[in-house]
Amino acid sequence: MTSQPELEEVVHIFDENESADDQSLYQAIDRLNVHGLNLEEPEQAKSVIKPWNLREDIGNFAQSQEDVDDQIVIHVPFVENVHMDSLHLKLASGEFCPRRLRLYANRPHIVDFSEAEDIKPHLDIALRQDDRGVVSYPLRAGGRFANVHSISLFFSNSAGGDSTKIFYIGFKGHSRFVKKDTSSKLDIPAATAPDVKLYDRLQEKSGGQQTTAR
Repeated sequence: MTSQPELEEVVHIFDENESADDQSLYQAIDRLNVHGLNLEEPEQAKSVIKPWNLREDIGNFAQSQEDVDDQIVIHVPFVENVHMDSLHLKLASGEFCPRRLRLYANRPHIVDFSEAEDIKPHLDIALRQDDRGVVSYPLRAGGRFANVHSISLFFSNSAGGDSTKIFYIGFKGHSRFVKKDTSSKLDIPAATAPDVKLYDRLQEKSGGQQTTAR
């Protein structure tokens, strides 16, 4: 019998009065390229990446193939490097609730199941059981998630042992790079007197003729 790994107990029950929408990284996720392994339907990986206001939605979910096992890997790339402060999850309760999550940051490709057993995760989390709300897991451990361009989430060890179901995956933090303010106006200096005189001379030289491009 193999010994159970020592998992990090990092958990925070989300308070509805907290504002996570302001720091949601949903817009920074490359949602078209989110994909997963061992799902009933491949598109289910994208369906659990939702905006914060849909975090309680249970109509769309990702579920492992019951005729295979309860393990799921979901790979989430970002459109730019991000600083991740916390992970937010809404999981199924009862026998479909996974008990373990391993996080692998900045892998060049999705972590498959055999690879996940051979490499050390950036964080190994004991997931909270039977909580029907959104649970937040802090990710500030040692700055391991301060410059992230992709992350693979490996869910396993469901309570029932046959299948895992996930309703929502979200991240809180901020973008690594500051975006330019596109709302600011471009200041163009007024023409100086010498510039105006030069323009007038060119107009006189051309005699007011216009050329037509062909």
